[in-house]
Amino acid sequence: MPQRPTAIAERSPAFWLSIHGKLALVQIRVLFFGVLKDLAGRSAESLDVPESSSAGEVIQRYENLIPNSGLTSIAISVNQEYSTPDRTLHAGDEVALLPPVSGGAPRAQITRDRIDAASIAECLKRPEDGAMVVFEGVVRNHSRGRSTLFLEYEGYEPMALKQLDQLIAEALTRFQIRDAAIVHRLGRLEIGETSVLIVVISAHRAAAFDACRWLIDTLKKTVPIWKKEHFEDGAVWADGEPFPPEVAPAGTVTILQTPASK
Repeated sequence: MPQRPTAIAERSPAFWLSIHGKLALVQIRVLFFGVLKDLAGRSAESLDVPESSSAGEVIQRYENLIPNSGLTSIAISVNQEYSTPDRTLHAGDEVALLPPVSGGAPRAQITRDRIDAASIAECLKRPEDGAMVVFEGVVRNHSRGRSTLFLEYEGYEPMALKQLDQLIAEALTRFQIRDAAIVHRLGRLEIGETSVLIVVISAHRAAAFDACRWLIDTLKKTVPIWKKEHFEDGAVWADGEPFPPEVAPAGTVTILQTPASK
């Protein structure tokens, strides 16, 4: 077990003088959650900071909590809203240091591992939900009149993940749904494996069905992920659907394709 620090943070005014060069203190409240609460040995404390201090400076003050904790990231909230480190603090502000949350998964994911549809769907459900629509795109054993051996997916990962996030955000505004998740797999996939999973949660089934269909149809047109089909006598990249006008308006480059060789 990690050893708890003897003090949460240095309280010496020299810490703040090294940053600001002067002192005019205001009091804020700092909250700790999860593993940070264990490492700090408490759930909250009051802290005197100079006027115009930033949220990032509060994080600096508690850096002694972070080493060897196993955390990959920490978020910060100010007055119960996620905040950036440059947020200016005022007297009476409530600042929370937040380790990564558990009990759920990011709404949009790109993975090279097998997709566990049941566990992802279970993470999204809540007692108030009345409908869950789950779509799985599955690798079939035939295409183009030939037997398929396996598929290979390639993606422009940073852009693809951003696009998936944006699709989910748009679906939440377009349809009366509570939540949604999309997981897309890259790499080699065997027959019967799931290539893409979409889960939509809502109070009523109609909205969930409509949102799920819109998500997969739009994903296939806009998210930069490509499929290569492998057959006994060769391989070919699957034909993509045309970009919608807002993605590739008239006047953009047109690529002339030659027939694929056998």
